[in-house]
Amino acid sequence: MLRTLIGLLGLILSASVVQAQGGYRISPGDTLQVEVLEDPSLNRTVLVLPDGSLSFPFVGTVQAGGRSVSSVRDALTSGLAPQFAARPNVYVAVAATALPEFPGPEIAPVTDDIYVMGEVNAPGLIAARPGTTLLQALAQSGGLTPFAAGKRIELRRRNQVLYYDYFRTGKKPSVGGSTVLIPGDVVVVPQRRLFE
Repeated sequence: MLRTLIGLLGLILSASVVQAQGGYRISPGDTLQVEVLEDPSLNRTVLVLPDGSLSFPFVGTVQAGGRSVSSVRDALTSGLAPQFAARPNVYVAVAATALPEFPGPEIAPVTDDIYVMGEVNAPGLIAARPGTTLLQALAQSGGLTPFAAGKRIELRRRNQVLYYDYFRTGKKPSVGGSTVLIPGDVVVVPQRRLFE
């Protein structure tokens, strides 16, 4: 008698929950509360994974994303049925929904303004990421033109002029290709002389 009363109470509660959640489609990130009347050790809160699936003992993986609550309940009931003598009473409710993604202000990546001028294929301002090297800045500006004096590349930093030899011809330049650029640096690639 008590079992019948509990079952009837469960059906009434289930009907009201189904009416409230009938039109809702489950989404990845939702949390479902699953209760099995015949075996309370199976009662648990289940997270719907990013691929829309959920995992449940004795059932395995069930596709929940895009389905209604009653459809997921039926799938869990069918999966658990072989474990019980009679068809189990399974109740499923949405405990929490995934938070919607609100479009917020776009955060621009942090960049340093570096200027490259002269005999490069794309001279001008380069929005370089922090840690960009001299050689990377030259590559980002399209590389050297055929008329570039690669032995005399200048790095102008504040009040000083530093030299870089792209071809490493043996002269000791003041900076190397792995020199990290700082905001405001200007890289000048001069034009080759007649017999250079």
